[in-house]
Amino acid sequence: MARAVGDLLAEFDAGLEDEVTIPPSWNVAPTDAVPIVLERLVDGDAEPRQVRQLHVARWGLVPSWAKDLGIGSRMINARSESVLEKPAFRKAVQSRRCAVPADGYYEWKQGPGKSKQPYYVHPGGDHGLVFAGLYEWWKDPSVPEGEPGRWLLSTSILTADTPPPGTESTIFGKLTELHDRVPLPMDKATMEAWLDPQADDAAALVDLVRSGVKEAAADWQVDSVGKEVGNVRNNGPELIRPVEALF
Repeated sequence: MARAVGDLLAEFDAGLEDEVTIPPSWNVAPTDAVPIVLERLVDGDAEPRQVRQLHVARWGLVPSWAKDLGIGSRMINARSESVLEKPAFRKAVQSRRCAVPADGYYEWKQGPGKSKQPYYVHPGGDHGLVFAGLYEWWKDPSVPEGEPGRWLLSTSILTADTPPPGTESTIFGKLTELHDRVPLPMDKATMEAWLDPQADDAAALVDLVRSGVKEAAADWQVDSVGKEVGNVRNNGPELIRPVEALF
């Protein structure tokens, strides 16, 4: 995720509640800070109005009932098949849905023995990805009331089974070779529906996102990249530079 705050605000027609800083990163890891876009209702002169905002959240959702942050590192993804029932996600999917912008993501392919080859999955054009996500606020009991850091914003990305390859695209054959799960992308119309804070049929929205994955991912490409991405200390545009695959 290497786009500037100003570019994200313009792309999503969003505003800021507080000034945020999002350093570019080519190697985002669980618990790192990532941008999210959400909509909420605020009091207006006559009636509540919807406001779209860009926030920074910790990747790995921490439920409001969690005793500490530790659970978040295991909550970077939410399985769309069970998100309506899972205690960690069922409240968020009803009223705290967000969009998670990204430039692409990495997957690893298992080779002979212990060898693995990393791949960079990204759109074919100059546009970015937008994943369906959830967000949650968690109150840190160790931070005094009114102090910075008292409330933590965290997020998770919805996933689904990788669609089977079809005649309309070969990308899904490549994705299936890499992993049996795929993060759920959204086109603009789906994102508008997903973010609507007044929409109350969460099951229908999850179905909407799941049904649009083939169209939203139709132009994705898969490039083999260097193993340096496997070390979180490495971070720069050279990580997404295509290299010859080892196998």
